[in-house]
Amino acid sequence: MSQSYILVINGKPEGPFTIAELKSRGIKPGDFVKTDDMVDYKEAHEIPELRELFGFAKPKLLMQYYGSFDQRWLASALDWFILFGVFVLLAAFVVFIFITDKQVRIFTSIGIVAFTPVGRFIYNVVMESSDKQATIGKQVLKIKVVDMDGNRISVGRAISRNLAKILSVLTFFVGYLMAFFNKQQQCLHDMVAGTLVIKDRLV
Repeated sequence: MSQSYILVINGKPEGPFTIAELKSRGIKPGDFVKTDDMVDYKEAHEIPELRELFGFAKPKLLMQYYGSFDQRWLASALDWFILFGVFVLLAAFVVFIFITDKQVRIFTSIGIVAFTPVGRFIYNVVMESSDKQATIGKQVLKIKVVDMDGNRISVGRAISRNLAKILSVLTFFVGYLMAFFNKQQQCLHDMVAGTLVIKDRLV
């Protein structure tokens, strides 16, 4: 069953309208619409159902869609904070529940926390290839990872992207700074994997 849509007319939301009613009103690709399930309004051509029914062209990514370096940095810092906290809590749980020797507790705790980067890699791959297309940090900053056409990336591409971050680090972080010198604000690992970081559209 087709969705019904709220349509912005002369700057004011009206409706909901059925697909037939939208057609009778001559809906245009740039008109803003929203369903009950959507958090924000989107242009009609951004919605797959409306593109298919009305023959709208798939939207091209615009410059204002690209996630800025500071957004990406803050999102990454937040993700590291979350993951580090999870591994510290996990270490505390394991050593205090299952280990009684004090020295063994210390080494076990260090060992578990040392796996944080591995956990971060898995976390990034899973979250970036999920329906959310973003880690928790990126979701908070309202940015997400997509392929060059703006689509959700596969698990394989997410793995490639996050492995390629090693290159960004080995270049003494120049790979990250490359985002300042190209129009699509791609870091080196984005270029290698064929990905972009874009902003979620807000109205």
